[in-house]
Amino acid sequence: MNIVIVGHVDHGKSTLVGRLLVDTGSLPKGKLEQVKKICAINSKPFEYAFLLDALKDEQSQGITIDTARIFFKTKKREYIIIDAPGHIEFLKNMISGAARAEAAVLLIDAEEGIAENSKRHAYMLSMLGIKQVVVAVNKMDLVDFSEKVFEQIKNNYSVFLDEIGVNPIEFVPVSARDGINLTMNSEMTPWYKGLTIIDLIDTFVKEKEENENNFRMFVQGVYKFTANGDSRRIIAGTINSGSINTGDEIIFLPSKKTSIVKTIENYGKKDVVTAGSEEAIGLTLETQIYVKPSELICRADEKSPNTTDRFRANIFWMGKNPLIENKKYKLKIGTNQVQVVLEKLENVIDASVLENSTDRNKVDRHEVARGIFRTSEIFSFDLVGEIKTTSRFVIVDGYDIAGGGIIIEALEPALLTKAENSAPDIIAFKVELKNLFDKYFPDWGINI
Repeated sequence: MNIVIVGHVDHGKSTLVGRLLVDTGSLPKGKLEQVKKICAINSKPFEYAFLLDALKDEQSQGITIDTARIFFKTKKREYIIIDAPGHIEFLKNMISGAARAEAAVLLIDAEEGIAENSKRHAYMLSMLGIKQVVVAVNKMDLVDFSEKVFEQIKNNYSVFLDEIGVNPIEFVPVSARDGINLTMNSEMTPWYKGLTIIDLIDTFVKEKEENENNFRMFVQGVYKFTANGDSRRIIAGTINSGSINTGDEIIFLPSKKTSIVKTIENYGKKDVVTAGSEEAIGLTLETQIYVKPSELICRADEKSPNTTDRFRANIFWMGKNPLIENKKYKLKIGTNQVQVVLEKLENVIDASVLENSTDRNKVDRHEVARGIFRTSEIFSFDLVGEIKTTSRFVIVDGYDIAGGGIIIEALEPALLTKAENSAPDIIAFKVELKNLFDKYFPDWGINI
C-alpha cells in the first residue's frame, strides 16, 4: 500500500519516517550504525532524517528536495512510504509523490502551528482524491506535551479540513524524534486515548486494484520485425489499468478502429494469454489496421472513456509565467500530446487561505484553479475517481511542465458540434470530398 508523508518544511516528515523504520525493524542490517558513524566522523548530531536524505545537498540544507520511496512492513501488510518535500519551491515534487498514494499522514509542528503549506498540502491531497488522512501533531516535546496546544491545533485545522472535504481519521500527538505514539502509546501523553501512528496506518483501506478496473493502454509505438520471416506488426505500450486476453475485441480511441487480439507479446515470456496493470507488452491483431501512437486502447466489452475536445478540470499551476486564457499550451496524458488552451477560467483558489476569486483572468504560481479547457483535436480520457492515469494530465509551457490537473467533467465537443456539422458549407465540402474519393478510389468505399 502506498502512503505519502506530507507537511510544511521542517515539521519533521523525514524524521518521522526514519524513526518508523527503526522502531519497526525495517532497516537493512547495519544501516543505523553506519549513519551514526558518518555523523560522528563529521561531528554532526545524529538525526533520523539522515536515514532518508541521501542527497548531499539535502543533508547540507536540511530539506527534502526529491521524493524518497521507503519500503517497510507491519504485522498486517507491506507498505511503500513516500516522503514528499515540504518546501514551497518543491511542490511539483510533492504532488508527483502524492499522486501515487492511497492514503496520507500529514504533519504539523506543535510549536509552529498550522503553516501555509499545511493548508496547501491538505488541499492538494483533496484535489488528488486522497480521502484517508491521519494528522500527526509533531514535536509535542517542544510544548511540554500540552493537551491544550494539541486541542487548539486540532480544532483550528479541523475547521479548515472540513471546508475542503477532508475528514481525517484521527489527530495524534507525537514526537517523532523520541518515538512518542508512533508504535506504542506513551506515558508522556496520558490524555491521548487513541491509536498509534502504526495502528492507524494499518486501518487504511486498500484501493481497488488497477487490475480490477476497465482496460486502458496508450499506444506507445507500432513496430515490425522482419527477422526470420516474422512480418507481424506489434503494438507496444504499458497497461494503465485492467487486463487483456488473447481473443478480446479491442477498440482504439479516438479513431474507433477495432480488431481482435491475436497474441500478447511479453519480453522473456512465451505463450502469454493474459496481461495486467503496469505490464509492458505488445499486441498483434487478427485484422491489420493502421493506428497512431498515442491512441488509447480499450476493451470493446467494457465501459468506454470520454472522447471530446473540451473538458472541465482542476489544475495546480507551478509555472514561472501565469496560466492565461486562449494561450496555446501542450497537454500530455499518457503517451498522448495535444495542443490545449484555457477556454474559460471559472475560479482561482489560494489554497493556503481558501480565498475564491471568480473575476480573475490568470492563474499565478502555486495557485489552484478550475476552468474549461479545449484541445486542438479530440482525445480520450476518464474522469477523476474512475482511473487515475487516464484522468490526470500535465500542461507544458514552452519546454517546462508548468501545471498538473485532474479532469472532473467531459463537455460537448467544439470541433464538430451538430450545428457546425450540418452547416451548408460543411455539407457541400463533404459531398465534393466523397465525389473525389469515389472517382479516384472507387474500391475504398469511403463514407463521409
